[in-house]
Amino acid sequence: MVKAVRLHDHDSPPRVEDVGLPEPAGDEVRVELAFAGVNPVDTYVAQGRVAADGPLPRTLGGEASGHLGAEPVLVSGAGLGSTRDGVWAGAATVPRTAVVPLPDGIDLREAAALGVVGLTAWYTVHLADVRSDDRVLVLGAGGGVGLPTVSLARSLGATVWGQTGSADKAEAIRAQGAADVVVADATGLGEALAEFAPTVVIDGLGGSFTPAAVSAMAPYGRLVLFGTSAGSTSAMELQPVYRKSLRIVGFGGLMLSDDERRSALGEAMRAVAEGRMRIPIDRTLPMERVDEAFRLLADRSVTGKVVLDLA
Repeated sequence: MVKAVRLHDHDSPPRVEDVGLPEPAGDEVRVELAFAGVNPVDTYVAQGRVAADGPLPRTLGGEASGHLGAEPVLVSGAGLGSTRDGVWAGAATVPRTAVVPLPDGIDLREAAALGVVGLTAWYTVHLADVRSDDRVLVLGAGGGVGLPTVSLARSLGATVWGQTGSADKAEAIRAQGAADVVVADATGLGEALAEFAPTVVIDGLGGSFTPAAVSAMAPYGRLVLFGTSAGSTSAMELQPVYRKSLRIVGFGGLMLSDDERRSALGEAMRAVAEGRMRIPIDRTLPMERVDEAFRLLADRSVTGKVVLDLA
C-alpha cells in the first residue's frame, strides 16, 4: 500500500488515501517516487475538462521523479494520470516507455518539473529555430514554462525580452537572462514592443496577446503557440502574417510519439545538466496540500513550478 492523490469524481476535490499497487505486468515496472510536478493540465483533468472519460477512481499526476532500483529516473507521458493511474503517489506501476534515466547534474526535485515545462521549453525554442541574432519575446515569461524558455533562448545567444502581467515577477525573469521585462497586458503590448520588433515569439497565452505580438513582429518572424491561458479564441488581422512572411507554428505535447518525447526529454535534460536551461521551483508542498497547489496555479501567484513532495 502507498499513499496517493486519488480522483473519485469531477465534482469533488482529489484526496490522499492508501491504495494498493498492481504488480508490474508485461512492459511495466515499479518506480519509487520522490517528487512530482503540478501543471495546469492536472487541474483540467481533475475538473473533467481533459480526459473526462478516464477511469475512476484513479491516481492523478502526469510527471514525477524517483528511482527505478538504484537509478534516478523521470517518469512522464504514456497517459499517466489521464487514461491510467498517474504518479502522485509514493510509488507507481508504469510502462517502461514512460521512464527516462536522469543524467548527472539534475536533482530529483528539479527533475520532477522536466516532463512538461522542460520538454515544452526545449521544443518551442527548437521549433522556433532560435539563433544568436534573434530577438525573442516570451509571453507569460514568469510562468512555469516561460522562465526556463527565457534561460534556454538566452543560452543560444539571443536577446530575450519577457512579458508578464505582474511586476512582482520581473526580477525572476531578469534572473533567467532576460535583457528587459515588459509588464503589460495585451492592449499595451504593441507600444511596449515598438522598438524591439521580435523575430521570435514563444506564446503560451493566446487570446488577445497573439494578435498583439503578431502586429509587433519583424518580417520573417516565427511565432510558436503552445497554450491559451489568456483565452482560446482571438480576432486577428491577417495581413501582417502574409505581408511580413511570418510563420505561426503550434506545439502540442500530447501529439508526440513515445520516441519523440524521449528524444526531446533527453535534449531538455542535457540543457538543464549543462546549465543552459534553468527550471525555478517556486515551492514544494506535501501531497496532502494538492488543493493549495491547484489554487496557486489558478491564481497565477507562483513564479516557476509547484512541486509535490511524495514522501
